[in-house]
Amino acid sequence: MTNSQRKILVTSALPYANGSIHLGHLLEYIQTDIWVRFQKSRGHMCTYVCADDAHGTAIMLRAEKEGRSPEAQIAAVKAEHEADFAGFQVGFDNFHSTHCEENRILSEEIYKACRDKGHIAVRAIKQLYDPVKELFLADRYIKGECPKCGAGDQYGDNCEACGATYTPAELKNPYSTISGATPVEKESEHYFFKLPDFQQFLQEWTRSGTLQNEIANKLAEWLDSGLQEWDISRDAPYFGFEIPDAPNKYFYVWLDAPIGYMASFQNLCDSEKGKALGLNFDEYWQKGSTTELYHFIGKDIVNFHALFWPSMLTAADYRTPTAVNAHGFVTVNGAKMSKSRGTFIKARTFLNHLNPSYLRYYFAAKLGASVDDFDLNLEDFIQRVNADLVNKLVNIASRTANFVARAGGQLSTSCVEQAMVQQFIDAGEQIAEYYEAREFSKAMKEIMALADRANEYIQDKAPWAMNKEEGRQQEVIDVCSVALNLFRQLMTYLAPVLPELATKTCEFMNLPSLAWDARREILLGHTINKFQPMLARAEMDKVTAILEETKAELAAENPAPEAAASKAAAKPEEQKKDKKADKNKGPALREDGSEVIADTIEFPDFAKVDLRVARIVKADHVEGAEKLLQLTLDIGNGETRNVFSGIKAAYKPEDLEGRLTIMVANLAPRKMKFGMSEGMVLAAGPGGSEIYLLEPNDGAQPGMRVM
Repeated sequence: MTNSQRKILVTSALPYANGSIHLGHLLEYIQTDIWVRFQKSRGHMCTYVCADDAHGTAIMLRAEKEGRSPEAQIAAVKAEHEADFAGFQVGFDNFHSTHCEENRILSEEIYKACRDKGHIAVRAIKQLYDPVKELFLADRYIKGECPKCGAGDQYGDNCEACGATYTPAELKNPYSTISGATPVEKESEHYFFKLPDFQQFLQEWTRSGTLQNEIANKLAEWLDSGLQEWDISRDAPYFGFEIPDAPNKYFYVWLDAPIGYMASFQNLCDSEKGKALGLNFDEYWQKGSTTELYHFIGKDIVNFHALFWPSMLTAADYRTPTAVNAHGFVTVNGAKMSKSRGTFIKARTFLNHLNPSYLRYYFAAKLGASVDDFDLNLEDFIQRVNADLVNKLVNIASRTANFVARAGGQLSTSCVEQAMVQQFIDAGEQIAEYYEAREFSKAMKEIMALADRANEYIQDKAPWAMNKEEGRQQEVIDVCSVALNLFRQLMTYLAPVLPELATKTCEFMNLPSLAWDARREILLGHTINKFQPMLARAEMDKVTAILEETKAELAAENPAPEAAASKAAAKPEEQKKDKKADKNKGPALREDGSEVIADTIEFPDFAKVDLRVARIVKADHVEGAEKLLQLTLDIGNGETRNVFSGIKAAYKPEDLEGRLTIMVANLAPRKMKFGMSEGMVLAAGPGGSEIYLLEPNDGAQPGMRVM
């Protein structure tokens, strides 16, 4: 790869402004964001733009259903999309909308260029028409009986029962899914883009290396069978841009949607941010431009991006993409995403329960440069995240940072494992090649192999054991300094995938950034800050909660008639009472007042709980808290945890210091009014002054697992 700065413009396919972002969408945006962050880390000027695809009949009908204007509809969805993308740390330089003045101007310009060069045809066609809604019907808005097998409730283009294909006019007993009316055939004048004019150009362009081989081979089937003219118009009523000099005729959404890439970039160039960056629209889009342009898309829309789009750009004298990178579809547990199974998971539903870094890493760990479909296996997802990110990666820092902190927070002034650290630095060249080629899974495999070596080094040197021997404290710092330098290298390589963790690493290691080339300088005599927990373990019960919430969303969208009626009939005060009762519900009691044993659980549920022996090295009162004591717990390997415990009525702080107890070590950190609590100590008793901390027998040591 050249060291000179490249100028790169990157886009992802435009999400349709008619629904929420889900995990199927996120594969593409996370894939693109990782590639963009990598390029920026390398020092290249890489700009990432996108927009909502805001036109079409579906948006017009949804807005009508919700009783608001299409403009209000797309504004609301855009705000939701932007919040979801931000939640998954997708860092657009600009996120715009196709319903904007920049897009109107560019669409009209490109259309007129095609028209003036003779690439537009006009002719009358016959279509099915809804006489009640007074609009022409796309195939998806027409249902009826299959003309081949007679199956009912089939769409207007193919039968899901027998697989037959046909035209909407061939359906038996057709009806409009919008109004229920029987469609009538009606003639209308339509505008067509003469795609066959670009047959020779496309045969060469699709084989120029711009596309993956699988995509080029698929498009060859279209080209070999002969291209057809492309219908680019729709009749009023339609939410979109009106075609110049053609009253009541509108651009079909797929004409102006890809032009939305140009419009979003134009909007950025005209903004204060774009001006500060020195971005110039013509430099990136003019014919013969030496900048780079990459589209990331799903394989289902390749025909629009690799046939229609480059042809329109060529006709209008604009440059064509450097590459169009297609990916496959997302399946969950080996099956198509399904609402009924709870696997049609929205971005926001995931964010309600799990850290987005988990999904970003899992996608990266399985993504290659091919168009193969991607399976999100939920059990493998949990295991992979915990094994790689928690047990391998973060473990390197958590096992060593506190030794350095207790010695003043400064790394050694010399590196006792120069060769090893240099090997980690040199590995960055191969990892960079994998990132550049979008072979993320190979990059992750290489990085985790390095993480294994770092952990083996720490385990072999055992600084916690050395620290107990008089006079070996400098050796401890030397070993831990090597480990933290290795951790810094690994986080540099993972920063494009894990931006949130990268930020925490910079704060912990007192670094301005994790720029790719900065890794070449080993940190010597460098001051670090106190290590804070970076990433909690992913738990399967959170995944279960996601699936249940997804099913609940489906039930809310399509309530059973009885449930809906029952809910509507319930009095408000009864609903409030029920909610309050559920909230206040405590353990079931026997007649004598003792608590009933809780419901039986399976061993795998219990095995998730990681109980550890801990030594209370410090105990303090918590100012403003009536029941809490703040405990500092030593859980072995030099690691300490901060825990707030409601045992103040039973214990004085000075009576606790030095005692052993049992804690839940893998409980997710909880942010409290007084600070972050990183676990829970175990106690028994009815409460108040009758609380009894659990203590192990003599011989137990901090960090030992309770079996």
